[in-house]
Amino acid sequence: MTSHATDAQALPVQALVVVDVQRAFVRGDGALPEAARLVDRTAGLIARAREAGAFVVHVQNDGPAGADDEPHTAGWELHHPVDAGRGEAVVRKAHDDAFQETPLEGLLSASGVRSLAVCGLMSEMCVQATARTAVALGYRVVLPHDGHATYDIPAEPGVSAPVPAAVVARVAAWPLSRDADVTARAADVRFTTPEPAGS
Repeated sequence: MTSHATDAQALPVQALVVVDVQRAFVRGDGALPEAARLVDRTAGLIARAREAGAFVVHVQNDGPAGADDEPHTAGWELHHPVDAGRGEAVVRKAHDDAFQETPLEGLLSASGVRSLAVCGLMSEMCVQATARTAVALGYRVVLPHDGHATYDIPAEPGVSAPVPAAVVARVAAWPLSRDADVTARAADVRFTTPEPAGS
């Protein structure tokens, strides 16, 4: 997909950041158009990260009152179980960027993480914002194209016809490809154990 793809396959990452894979967005009538594909890919990434001993962070969005992801509602719950016994973390956020006003950077640093993969939803919002900040902070970032997804953009009279979710996701990833490794397949992402400072 980009000139970085070979590097992404050759160099393993030390952490997986799973962004906002919550029940409201992947189950029922309000699910993403490609929800089944997304949860299959994110489940595979989580399983392989665990097997390799990589650090797994589940990001959980706190939506406003009345939103589908309002805290402590059914839709707010994470779709994938968290394995606390493996040291997996849950980071709650109130902004698109999972680093903004959260402990994410501190958790990654304390675990010795210098490279990470980002997956989840929505492509043009929380996934892109989180990946951008990770790059700005100096992390090596891998973004698997089939590991993130979003909704269709409806038509806007006088502006555009409907924009399919797959196109939105592709456009969201495109500007990241200059600084991150944007791979075609989640299956190409490899993981390794982070090395905390002083170990």
